[in-house]
Amino acid sequence: MGQKIRAAVFPVAGRGTRFLPATKASPKEMLPIVDKPLIQYAVEEAIDAGATKLIFVTGSSKRAIEDHFDTDAELEAALVESGKDALLESIRGIVPDGVTCIYIRQGVPLGLGHAVLCARPAVGKEPFFVHLADDLIRGDTPCLTQMADEHERHGGSVIAVEEVPHEDTSSYGIVAVDEGNERQITEIVEKPAPDEAPSNLAVVGRYLLAADIFDKLQTTGRGAGGEIQLTDAIADLLQESPVYAYSFDGVRYDCGNKLGYLKATVAYGLEHQETGEAFREHLREVVDR
Repeated sequence: MGQKIRAAVFPVAGRGTRFLPATKASPKEMLPIVDKPLIQYAVEEAIDAGATKLIFVTGSSKRAIEDHFDTDAELEAALVESGKDALLESIRGIVPDGVTCIYIRQGVPLGLGHAVLCARPAVGKEPFFVHLADDLIRGDTPCLTQMADEHERHGGSVIAVEEVPHEDTSSYGIVAVDEGNERQITEIVEKPAPDEAPSNLAVVGRYLLAADIFDKLQTTGRGAGGEIQLTDAIADLLQESPVYAYSFDGVRYDCGNKLGYLKATVAYGLEHQETGEAFREHLREVVDR
């Protein structure tokens, strides 16, 4: 029933102030988890889900992201000369053939909704992914692939959600769903106080949205924090077309804060083929001290 998703939007214009001074000159999306930056994990997930058009909505000081996905002929030549074939393959395969990278500048930081609206000319009129690189989700099947499969089953827009403690609802967009109707969303509220939240189902950094969202964003005023909130536009969208809540299979690490980032580093470090066993032994020694 649903369409194949070909475009993925990555809003990467934020300043990353929670990680200062590390992000003073380098984008937060370039923070590494073991040996790959967060934005590369995001791109790989989107490509695995079928995306062939990668749209980065950037801001000032984000040139490192563009450089990362560009070809570095000098580095490749050095790796060839030194016989480091595995490393050469790792950088040549970052963006496979047939996948296009598009960079759009968000001139004024007016929020996530505005960032998504900036991508409209590149997305066109088809449904598309929105992927927030801060939310790293580890699972046997990539989260966006799960959501694309859900979209194929019943169409509509699909938003990833997970349960959070009631006292944390003021940090998320929160949804209410009709459990008897494929978990169709009936209400979505941006950062409600715990006593006003319609549930404890929180929106996390994965969206599969109908292109109709752009018309809603065009008329959405500034909401929480004085920004154009994607949540507010989705609230308008669900009055006219179905939007579904999807509880993904996987573990989410909120790499937008220091503790979540450290947890992700440990989890991915323990599974890393090159360093996993030695790292596991090191952690045992640290814990036993």
